[in-house]
Amino acid sequence: MNNLIDSGPCPCESGRSYAKCCSALHAGHALAETALQLMRSRYSAFALGYAAYLASSWHPDTRPQSLTIDAGQRWIGLKIKSISRGGPDDTEGSVEFIARYKIQGKAHRLQENSRFRRLDGRWYYLDGEQPD
Repeated sequence: MNNLIDSGPCPCESGRSYAKCCSALHAGHALAETALQLMRSRYSAFALGYAAYLASSWHPDTRPQSLTIDAGQRWIGLKIKSISRGGPDDTEGSVEFIARYKIQGKAHRLQENSRFRRLDGRWYYLDGEQPD
């Protein structure tokens, strides 16, 4: 991974450095222990342009055949609204969040309730619903 990124704050806004937060997950050296940890690592992967990690952390039943990250999108903030289950002993969980991003200087936000499922001991993103 990039040493400059490793020494800076993690994009997922956990309050930890990237090296002590999402880096090991992105590099394949560790697996997420909770749905929240996977959700944060996926946000960081979007922010850093790690499409391969996003694809590998997507549940095989719902994973798209191809995944492209919009290079013009700049992710600028993440707020966790609620967490339901998704702990180390659960098999399912959900995380509701608001992610902020900019495209060509214009601010946007994505609010989603993401569902996660554990398969063979590993957490995966299953799908998400956006509120009406």
